[in-house]
Amino acid sequence: MKFLKEAVRRNRWAILLWMVINGFELTVFLLYNVMMEPLLYAAAVSLLLLAVLTAADYGREKERHAERQRTSGSIARDWKSLPEPHSLAEEDYQEIIHALGDRMEQVMSEYESRRQDQLDYYTAWVHQIKTPIAVMKLKLSGDSPENRLLLAELLRIEQYVDMVLQYIRLSGGSNDLVIREYSLDELIRETVRKFAPLFLEKKLRLDYTEVQENIVTDKKWFGCILEQLISNAVKYTSAGTVSIGMKDGFLYISDTGIGIAPEDLPRIFERGYTGLNGRIGQKSSGLGLYLTKKAADMLAIPLRVESTVGKGSRFMLDVRAKQTAANGSEKKQ
Repeated sequence: MKFLKEAVRRNRWAILLWMVINGFELTVFLLYNVMMEPLLYAAAVSLLLLAVLTAADYGREKERHAERQRTSGSIARDWKSLPEPHSLAEEDYQEIIHALGDRMEQVMSEYESRRQDQLDYYTAWVHQIKTPIAVMKLKLSGDSPENRLLLAELLRIEQYVDMVLQYIRLSGGSNDLVIREYSLDELIRETVRKFAPLFLEKKLRLDYTEVQENIVTDKKWFGCILEQLISNAVKYTSAGTVSIGMKDGFLYISDTGIGIAPEDLPRIFERGYTGLNGRIGQKSSGLGLYLTKKAADMLAIPLRVESTVGKGSRFMLDVRAKQTAANGSEKKQ
């Protein structure tokens, strides 16, 4: 129907001219009492011709619409490949599109250049700041309560430094994945060792059950997910246990901390959302779980959470598909 309306609209002047001419002729014939048959015959022939022209225009417009629809599907990839213009107006519009496309490419190039400069700057900054952090760790190697406290604070500083780089890379769409097969237990133990000072500082118990599974993933980004989840478990647990294990294909990290309010659960992965827990003592920036979810989505690992206020939280990573891929590659070998 919309094509028919468009065809009538495009030929409205011809239709109007036909109506005016035939109305004028009908008036003249009636005034002079002339036989109406020739007039009716001519009007019918001209009306038929007008209908044929309108139908042909309808067919052409439908074909052009289909061609434009096909073009719109690929215009994001190649906006320069536009259909052949059929009128001066279409040619003018295509010139406008080309001008806008050229400007868009220029703006995107400038943006990408600035984003890369920013990423290079923060990458260099992270590596430079980690040097004094490593030196301070060596200086605090003694096993004393004061040293353990300072080491725990250094770990938090290092985690925040890493978060800056992760945020820049994920927000900029950087894809530096190196997909390989790893032992889940090795990845977990490596992360747990990193947080040992925090466990000692808060006197928390670690309940870790070996999962004895492999996973095909990117070590760096999967490690970022583990670090953030374990960090949150320690941060919001003042006393009790942090548990890590595998159940029904889900790698879980649970705690006996303060839990998450039901009204906060749907929004904890939003950027900048801190919820009630984050506002207590201003502990949260609202970026940690946002980056965790972004990294999990990038690695195609579904992430779920269950929580009860006052009893603790459990974050679950669905690694079943990754285990299947790992086991399949192992069988091929």
